[in-house]
Amino acid sequence: MLTKASYQRPQATTQELFPAMDFVGAAVERMKSASETERGAIFTKVEVVDFMLDLIGYTADRPLWKLRLLEPSFGGGDFLLRAVERLLTSAARDKVGAEGLRSAICGVELHRESFTATAQKVQALLSASGFTHADAVALTQHWLINTDFLLEPFASDFDVVVGNPPYVRQELIPAEMLAEYRQRYVTLYDRADLYVPFMERSLQLLECGGQMGFICSDRWMKNRYGGPLRRMISGGFAMRYYVDMVGTAAFQTDVVAYPAITVIARGVSDEKVRIAHQPEISRKALSYLCDVMRGQPSGFDGMVAEAAVKPQGAEPWLLESDAQPSLELVRRLEAAFPILEESGCSVGIGVATGADKIYIGPLDELDVEDERKLPLVTTRDIISGSVEWRGLGVINPFEESGALADFAQYPRFAAYMQRHHEILLKRHCAQRVNGSWYRTIDRITPSLAQRPKLLIPDIKGTANFVLDESGLYPHHNLYYITSREWPLLPLQRVLMSGIARLFVRAYSTKMRGGCLRFQAQYLRRIRLPRWENVPLDAQQILSTKNGETDLIAIQQAFMKIYGLAEHELTHLTE
Repeated sequence: MLTKASYQRPQATTQELFPAMDFVGAAVERMKSASETERGAIFTKVEVVDFMLDLIGYTADRPLWKLRLLEPSFGGGDFLLRAVERLLTSAARDKVGAEGLRSAICGVELHRESFTATAQKVQALLSASGFTHADAVALTQHWLINTDFLLEPFASDFDVVVGNPPYVRQELIPAEMLAEYRQRYVTLYDRADLYVPFMERSLQLLECGGQMGFICSDRWMKNRYGGPLRRMISGGFAMRYYVDMVGTAAFQTDVVAYPAITVIARGVSDEKVRIAHQPEISRKALSYLCDVMRGQPSGFDGMVAEAAVKPQGAEPWLLESDAQPSLELVRRLEAAFPILEESGCSVGIGVATGADKIYIGPLDELDVEDERKLPLVTTRDIISGSVEWRGLGVINPFEESGALADFAQYPRFAAYMQRHHEILLKRHCAQRVNGSWYRTIDRITPSLAQRPKLLIPDIKGTANFVLDESGLYPHHNLYYITSREWPLLPLQRVLMSGIARLFVRAYSTKMRGGCLRFQAQYLRRIRLPRWENVPLDAQQILSTKNGETDLIAIQQAFMKIYGLAEHELTHLTE
């Protein structure tokens, strides 16, 4: 056991230590009375709490009084109370008194009522364990802090950090607090929720060899906003356990979330990540799973898998245990072929207008000049797998050059925009640049409508690439691929053969119901040979018109250009 300095809670308040932060202090005070929704309070089932404490090694058969445990957002005490119970059992066995426990626990909670109620429960636990009233009060006061975890200074590090951090969207955080958080935490990036800087701060507070065990959303592992956190972890931490909890009853109420249990240790390790998926939520099942995950690989028995994950900076993490053979294929193809856009293709997304009811309507009924409107294709037009246009159009305020159309040249367009001036001016995009109040959020490039393209709906269970050569402009719920080198029919067939789903499944965050996000950031990861490098016989087969299609021949051509064995085809559809 390393020698560690005793944890001493600072006596000064955040406002005393940072006198210039009075405005932040006022925001903190407001949040102390926030509702459960505002503060992102989600309560974890006791079976899951015990599983996590077991998995991280915080068990009563150890001298827990020698460790320092931090619960950074204890709320109603789901984790804190179970940890205290284990600590008191360990201390009683080793005959450790109140003084020996002073450094063992640090619990932080911002919400005032939750803090008070849980503090009373902790004090009652201490009294029930034989501590005097004075010692129970003193330990409770020393252990628990009613403050903002992300702003509180700490005097030393911890061996264990465990809990369920708050899940709060940025728009629910007071502006003063959000600005201060952004200055302090590099991981509060893009649209990251509050649990992300909670993870950053918790990892910062770990001793070398210490472990953090959280149950929270797993979106940070693949999404753009998780990049800085992934980079931080790759530079000095190692994932030890990952348990996918999506679809399980892990919480005390039904929660629309994508939770996972992650255990991350400080210090680089060559050990493989141990992975489990969607366990049964019962004390017996979780206890057995913990034994399996902490045991020898020979005992995994299909319940647990290992993955050699070597995080590279901000790159997404690929941890799905049930897809490890597929991920190995992904890595092999990544080493052998260029990405989609290096093979002459371009990926984009359709137009977001910021006011669809104004800009979009039946094409013939839009009261503007013909030059100022375009036929529009939406996901509803391609449900059947081919384009069946319903007649919608979009008003286009842009010239091909990117300049906004001149009202003087288009009087009907000018009159239409002026009729909706008040509504359009309220949009954020209309206020960024003087005179651009009638622009759509995204620039419309009219020539795109005339370019042949593949249309891809965002959320789908399977890959759907629809060929459009009819002069339609895509709506924002559609992504599209154009190509300078690949003919679109062969490209469509290759992407539909499973290669697109293979890569999107590896990198996309999975939605409820098993659907994938076919977004640009994932489509761009697809590997594709250059058309000129595809063997001539494969080119001819892939270019065969639909009425003359030989599906077996197309599959064989697809296997040939990627060098796939017969058994690897299963990875493209699983």
